[in-house]
Amino acid sequence: MANIHPTAIVDATANLAADVVVGPYSLVGADVTIGAGSVIGPHVVIAPRTSLGRRNRVFQFVSLGECPQDKKYAGERTTTVLGDDNVIRECVTIHAGTALDRGTTTIGNGNWFLAYVHVAHDCVVGNDVTFSNNAQLAGHVVVDDYVTFGGFVGIHQFCRIGAHAMIAAGAIVLQDVPPFITVAGSPAKPRGTNNEGLRRRAFSADDLREIKRAYKALYREHLPLDEARTRIADAAARSEVLKPLAEFLANAGRGIVR
Repeated sequence: MANIHPTAIVDATANLAADVVVGPYSLVGADVTIGAGSVIGPHVVIAPRTSLGRRNRVFQFVSLGECPQDKKYAGERTTTVLGDDNVIRECVTIHAGTALDRGTTTIGNGNWFLAYVHVAHDCVVGNDVTFSNNAQLAGHVVVDDYVTFGGFVGIHQFCRIGAHAMIAAGAIVLQDVPPFITVAGSPAKPRGTNNEGLRRRAFSADDLREIKRAYKALYREHLPLDEARTRIADAAARSEVLKPLAEFLANAGRGIVR
């Protein structure tokens, strides 16, 4: 049986693994699922129809799965789904999806959400993403794997952030951010490749050179975007490391930072 503090309130329809810990004054709503090894701290609210995987650590004053901050939301039975091994620090808010989009907000595995992070409705966050304090995602944002957000970042709705990108502290992102690059400023502009992050993830020297060549074609040679996109697609046919970048550029929804 889960270890539930006497002051916590857990709905009878919630499904908690046998070793889950729920701290004082926390509220676990109807149809919530919490996987094995998860720890829910004090004063946490987990709203109905929220699912957490295994080994998640949720700190105090977090709100998960609450109804979206969207005036069009009319009480539909939308959901919030988190994977495994996420760390969710103090005062983080992650809201449920809306019926007008995917109907769910989805968080992958191994992510770090530091204090006061907000993830709005219908966002999709991949794996091993780091959100520094006060990073904010508007609705419908897609974040690919291994992205790092600095503190006080703001991401406009419907943007996509590519894998291994670095969003510098205080950046305001209004368009899609391709994989591998660093952006900074308000509005955010490209500031080079995310070399340190790529090295930490064991990208080889050859990989880094290929990524820098692609960055130069995209940002330094003043090529029209279509021409830069074609050149990178040709390079990706010879270099596996560039395939995520080529695929991203072929499907950029809001246009890319440039």
